[in-house]
Amino acid sequence: MSEKTNSPIHLRPRFTIDLNGDQELVINKFKKALNEGNSKFPSRFYDGHIIIDVPKKEEHFWSPQLNLEIESLEENKSLLKGLFGPKPQVWTLFMFIHFAVGLTFLVFSVMLYVRWSLEKGIVFPLMMTLFLPLLWVSLYLIGRVGKSTGHSQMDDLHDLMTNILEN
Repeated sequence: MSEKTNSPIHLRPRFTIDLNGDQELVINKFKKALNEGNSKFPSRFYDGHIIIDVPKKEEHFWSPQLNLEIESLEENKSLLKGLFGPKPQVWTLFMFIHFAVGLTFLVFSVMLYVRWSLEKGIVFPLMMTLFLPLLWVSLYLIGRVGKSTGHSQMDDLHDLMTNILEN
C-alpha cells in the first residue's frame, strides 16, 4: 500500500493509494468495519464512494469529512482516492463568500476606473479596492485556522482508514 499526497498548503488535502484487491472487496471491507462493527464514525456508501464523518459528539463547525472513491484499475488492483474537507455546507458557504468578495472587488475596480476617468472622488472605491484583497487573504487564513482546528480529527479519520485497509 503506497500513499501519495498533494501539497500540505491545500485547504482540502487529497491523496491516492494503490490497493491490491478489486473495488468490491475494498468497499466490503469498509462496510464491514463501519456498519457491522461498533464503529463510532458515521458513514455513507454510494456506488464506489464512501463518506466518513467524525462522531456526532466530537463534531464542531470545522470538523472534517473523509471522502473516498475506489476505482477498479485491473483485475485485483484498485485505486483509492481520498479527499479531506469540511462538510459540504461549510465549503459552500466559504466558496459563496469568496465569490461575493471577488465580484465586489471587480465592481469597485470598475467604479474606481470610471470615477477616476470622470475626475470624480475616488476615495471610497479606492479604499474598497484595497480592502477587499485583504479580506480575501483573511478568508484564506481563516480556512487554514479551521483546517488546523480539525487536524486531529483528520488524523483520526486517516488512522481509521489505514486500519481498515490493513485488516
